[in-house]
Amino acid sequence: MATQTKENYLKAIYFLNLTNEAVTVTELGKEMNVSKPTVNNMVKKLTVNGWIEYEKYKPIKLTKLGGLAAALIIRKHRLTEMFLVQIMGFGWEEVHNIAEEMEHLKTDGLFDRMDEILGYPSTDPHGSPIPDKNGEFKRKSYNTLSSFSAGSEIILRAVGDSSASLLTMLNEKNITLGTTFNISKVEDFDKTMIVSYGKARNISLSHEVCKRLLVETV
Repeated sequence: MATQTKENYLKAIYFLNLTNEAVTVTELGKEMNVSKPTVNNMVKKLTVNGWIEYEKYKPIKLTKLGGLAAALIIRKHRLTEMFLVQIMGFGWEEVHNIAEEMEHLKTDGLFDRMDEILGYPSTDPHGSPIPDKNGEFKRKSYNTLSSFSAGSEIILRAVGDSSASLLTMLNEKNITLGTTFNISKVEDFDKTMIVSYGKARNISLSHEVCKRLLVETV
């Protein structure tokens, strides 16, 4: 359990670092939903591991070793999700919690075999990039659906939120990765979008949903 907790903290620092170079103890505490003393205690342990550099009142910095360790945890998670969907037939809304448990396994050969069976995918079922065995991956820069205006034609490439509630709603609307949207209207009041795709016509998508759909132009 101790190792899993450390890895969860490390992963949280990694993701916070993607949007904020200066990760503070306070921000990490909010992300992990724990007290500041609890974070301080864990930060000391991660420093001993060589995963982070930290001085009191200064931002937390990932070391090269920490960045690699975090990327490999993410690799296990995303390969597991892809395997569950592509090989075992799970829905993309079902796999996150299972992958959260699997990512802490130390049997690297298991994940290498998954990778081989899957044909070395570059993304997971939600469109997120899968790091390779060296912890490297190509991160594509997508725009949110909410940033587009009426008359645009775009393709859904990833979701910025893999919560079961969002993915279940997308299932109900028959929206999957690769869906091409034609935007016919954006409401002035609340930025709700009216879109058409496939056989679906004039479907309303709230601004909150549109902010979580990552797209590129056709």
